Amino acid sequence: MKNILFFLTLLFCAHVSIAQKVKVPIDTTIVTNHTTTIKGKTIPYKATTGFQPVWDENRMPIASLSYTYYKRSDIKNDQNRPLLISFNGGPGSASVWMHIAYTGPRILKIDEEGFPVQPYGIKANPNSVLDVADIVFVNPVNTGYSRMIPGKDGKMPDKELFFGVNADVTYLAEWINTFVTRNNRWRSPKYLIGESYGTTRVSGLALELQNRQWMYLNGVILVSPTQIGFKFAGPVEVANRLPYFAAAAWYHKMLPAELQNKDLLEVLPEVENYTINELLPAIVKSGYLDDAKKEEVINKMAYYSGLSKRTIRQNNLEVPKSYFWKDLLRDREGYTIGRLDSRYKGMDIKESGGEPDYNSELTAWLHAFTPAINYYYSQELGFKTDLKYNMFGPVQPWDRSKDNNTGENLRKAMAMNANLHTMIQSGYYDGATTYFNAKYVMWQLNANGKLTDRLSFKGYRSGHMMYLRNEDLIQANEDIRTFIIKSSTHISKGSKY
Repeated sequence: MKNILFFLTLLFCAHVSIAQKVKVPIDTTIVTNHTTTIKGKTIPYKATTGFQPVWDENRMPIASLSYTYYKRSDIKNDQNRPLLISFNGGPGSASVWMHIAYTGPRILKIDEEGFPVQPYGIKANPNSVLDVADIVFVNPVNTGYSRMIPGKDGKMPDKELFFGVNADVTYLAEWINTFVTRNNRWRSPKYLIGESYGTTRVSGLALELQNRQWMYLNGVILVSPTQIGFKFAGPVEVANRLPYFAAAAWYHKMLPAELQNKDLLEVLPEVENYTINELLPAIVKSGYLDDAKKEEVINKMAYYSGLSKRTIRQNNLEVPKSYFWKDLLRDREGYTIGRLDSRYKGMDIKESGGEPDYNSELTAWLHAFTPAINYYYSQELGFKTDLKYNMFGPVQPWDRSKDNNTGENLRKAMAMNANLHTMIQSGYYDGATTYFNAKYVMWQLNANGKLTDRLSFKGYRSGHMMYLRNEDLIQANEDIRTFIIKSSTHISKGSKY
C-alpha cells in the first residue's frame, strides 16, 4: 500500500511539474490593428507579435525567435516599400531599446532629456519612420522571449550554434531569409539597423545575406558602433579618448572658460585636430618624448579634458575611461558620471577609487524600459505569457575565438553592391562606444576613398542611446528617413558603377 501511495505521489508531482512548465511558442503570430500620427499624417498599421523558428540542417526547430513586425496597412503594393530589420546588441540584449524608444510607433514615457518618469508607460511616437518603411524588431536567442528549443530527446541544442560572433551572423541570416520569404518582401528595398554590438551583427549580416542568402541590401545603419572588427588598440585607442573626454567635460562645465563659452560643435573639431596631429604622435613616442614636449602635452590634455595635470601625469598620458568617469567631478561634487551616457551622475559609497561602483545611466534606463515593455506586450500587443522578457539574456560565454571580420565584410559588401549605403549615428556623450571611434570606423570602411558618397556620419548631443533625448529623437529619425529615401530612389538604375 505504501508503495502505491508513493507511486501516486510521484505521478502527481510529475503532473504538476509538467503543468507548470512555461511553454515557448515555436511558430505563432498575434495580429493587432492600430493607427498613429507621424509628421501630422494618420498612419494605419498592423502589428504582428510573432515567433519564428530557427531551423537545423534537417529543418527541425532548434530555437524560436520572438519578433514584432509593424506593417503599414494602407499600402496596396509594397514592392517599393522599404523593410527595416532592427537589432540591438549586448551581446545578450533584447530589441527593447530601439523598439520602444527610437523607430517604432510606440515609445516609453520619459522626460525631454530622456530621464525616467513615473508612472511608467507607453505613448505615441510621432517621429517613427513607419511612414517610410515597415519595421521588424528581432530578439536573438535568449533575449526578449526568444529561447532555444529542446530536441525530442529533451536535450538543448549546442550553444555554439548561437553564441558567438560568427555563429550569431550565420543563424540570423537564415532566419531573415525565412522571414522575408514568409512575408513576401523579396522585392522590397531592405535595410539593417543595429545598435552597439548590434553593429557588429548587422555589419557581418550585410555580406552573409549577400553571399549565402543572395539577398542584397540597400542600407546599413550603425547606431553607436563597436569597432566591428577593426583593430585600433595601443596609441590610437588611447588618443581617441580625448574628444569624448572633451565632450563630457563640456557638458558638466568642467572646461576652461575659453572653451566652455564656445558651443560644443566648435570645441570638438579643435580637439579632434589636436588628437590626430599632436597627441597620437606623442603617445607613440611614449618614454622617448622629451620632458618639455611631454609637459606641453599634459597641459593641453588637461585643457581639453577637464582633468587635472596631476591625474594625466600620474597616468602617463593614458587615462582610462573608467578613471575619467570616477574622477571628472570628484573634487567639485563627488559624483561619478555615466559610461553609456555621461550626462548621468552616480553616487558611490566612497569618493576615492579608480572606477564607479555602478553604471548610473543603465540603472535609470532599466527603471523605465522594463515596466514599459512588459505592459506593452500584454496590454497593447495582446501577447500574454509567463515567460520572462529578458532585457539581458544568458548568452555567455560568447565565442570570440574566431576572427571578427565584420567591418571588412561590410566594406566588401559595399564594394560588391553599388546600391549599398551605410550611415553611422553616435552620441557625443557616449563613453562606451565613443563618437570619435565611430568616425575612425567610418574612415577604415573607406580605406580606398571610393565609398565617400555612400558613407555618412551623424552626431547628437546625448549618449549611447541618443534617441532618448527628444530633440535627438526627432533629428535621428529624420536622418534615417532621409537615408532610406535617398538610398532607395535610384534602384531602377541597377547596381553598377
